[in-house]
Amino acid sequence: MEENRQGLELCFLAEEDDQEVRVDQYLAECCEHLSRSYLQKLMKTGAVLVNEKPVKASYKLNEGDRITCYVPKAVEPEILAEPLPLDILFEDKDVILINKPKGMVVHPAPGHTSGTLVNGLLYHCRGELSGINGVMRPGIVHRIDKDTTGVIVACKNDASHRALAAQLKEHSITRRYYAIVHGNFSADEGTVNAPIGRHPVDRKKMSINEKNGREAITHYRVLERLGNYTWIECRLETGRTHQIRVHMASIKHPLLGDEVYGPGNCPIKHLQGQTLHAGVLGFIHPSTGEYREFSAPLPDYFTKLLDRFRLG
Repeated sequence: MEENRQGLELCFLAEEDDQEVRVDQYLAECCEHLSRSYLQKLMKTGAVLVNEKPVKASYKLNEGDRITCYVPKAVEPEILAEPLPLDILFEDKDVILINKPKGMVVHPAPGHTSGTLVNGLLYHCRGELSGINGVMRPGIVHRIDKDTTGVIVACKNDASHRALAAQLKEHSITRRYYAIVHGNFSADEGTVNAPIGRHPVDRKKMSINEKNGREAITHYRVLERLGNYTWIECRLETGRTHQIRVHMASIKHPLLGDEVYGPGNCPIKHLQGQTLHAGVLGFIHPSTGEYREFSAPLPDYFTKLLDRFRLG
């Protein structure tokens, strides 16, 4: 990997196991800090070469193929910096960790151009955020859903971003989530190992996709049985879109309040989306080399639900 005024040059060599894998899927696996849609946009501009020739996203690799991806230097994002209230768990010159509230979108997108975490970070950090992940997602290394609460980290410079992205790729980052799900488990703990990809019909949803999905592993542990519901802890090895929500639904324990993967009618009135909280995030600090772990307390709505179920 080389960095210059124009941006980054990423180079890879396809191995035997990469035979017949689409080049956009391969790069998405190698560069988890770059979304597959962003990589596809780069390919349309001729920024991805295989054996020094531009290729389409659908190109299937052969063993020995040399893949070069040119990632342009990020330009100043044309999004508004807003003085939003941020619950800051930790901050230094490299990273900032936020306890994200329910209902906050992580980065601007069609329909959500203001009030996002990125809008607040741009104001608080005075624009000192990494630019690797594109102009609309400065500083963002990973995401959590709009209605998921809890710990999220953003990076203030490209070196820190690359360091955390590498840990994400190696699955060495600690991520523990807490959820309330429908039903009761027969065992106190278990693992769901099932690949996740786009739903074959509804492209806005994810699903278990054996053919085109990416590896996804979720370990779960029962914390408390609450009659018709169960409070669980989930530990992620991978970080696919909607991973916990899809995995729990696949074993017939959808998250309480999940309007996409859960039952049609939520039994709890006025519950805003899935009951899911990113409780713990741990990683090797990019500058100090020390392992640091950060946690966010359960939000009020979550603890009130637990108390309500305990009372029957």
